Amino acid sequence: MSAQIKDYFASWFDWIYLPQIGVLDIIEIIIIAVLVYAVLVWIKNTKAWMLLRGFVVLGIFILIAVLFRMSTILWLVRNGIGILAIAAVVVFQPELRRALERLGEGNLFARLFSINRGKDELRFSNGTLRAITTAVAEMAEEKTGALIVVEKAIHLTEYELTGIPMDSLVSPQLLINIFEHNTPLHDGAVIIRGDRIMAATCYLPLSENMSISKSLGTRHRAGLGLSEVCDAAVIIVSEETGGVSVAREGQLISDVDPGHLNEILTDLQKTEKAKAKGKSHEEQDI
Repeated sequence: MSAQIKDYFASWFDWIYLPQIGVLDIIEIIIIAVLVYAVLVWIKNTKAWMLLRGFVVLGIFILIAVLFRMSTILWLVRNGIGILAIAAVVVFQPELRRALERLGEGNLFARLFSINRGKDELRFSNGTLRAITTAVAEMAEEKTGALIVVEKAIHLTEYELTGIPMDSLVSPQLLINIFEHNTPLHDGAVIIRGDRIMAATCYLPLSENMSISKSLGTRHRAGLGLSEVCDAAVIIVSEETGGVSVAREGQLISDVDPGHLNEILTDLQKTEKAKAKGKSHEEQDI
């Protein structure tokens, strides 16, 4: 009788497939998990994160088409999957190149498993806020052209590499000296990450927006162009008029006075502190 009961309950679990897991299988799972984690961390710190979200949305639409058997959409997907793969390689080409470069760096695993990684980069202190505001006000008064990029969540490594590395604390004197006329570093943009100037004379992508006023120069087009492809805030000081503009999320805010600039930077500072606090809580939970 007991054997019959045992066979009866065993029949309920016949459909469950339990594979044989060995030591090599566990090692493979760990390697794949580490690689996937590294790729996700890398993508999140680049503009590829927004593009990846676009691909995810596209995948959701394809899943809906599969569930409801939308034959036309599925036909387009089947015949266009190869084109999409090539397009993805073209779109992510700068990020893929940078990923391969980081793969060859000796401190890859140290960066990957560092618990405190990213905390200092997210910190945006009041001293940095005051330094930027003071420098911009003085350069506007003297009509000194300037292009200052304040980095947010997306790392601007590919643009940082086009300039001259500095890794210096932000100060009004240093910013003013960088953009002084006829100095080696005055041409191009300065990239600020947290409380440090990471690089100067950086080249930024020009905006292709045809609705931009023809009166705007290269600095404004470069600042607006960068804000269209990432979440950075770009401060532009006009060399002709001394006017201050701020480019954010593809929009150009003109005639920014010191008080308004302080409000914009304060809003940016609050956003960065909130992200840093959220990461700190996540690490404590882990």
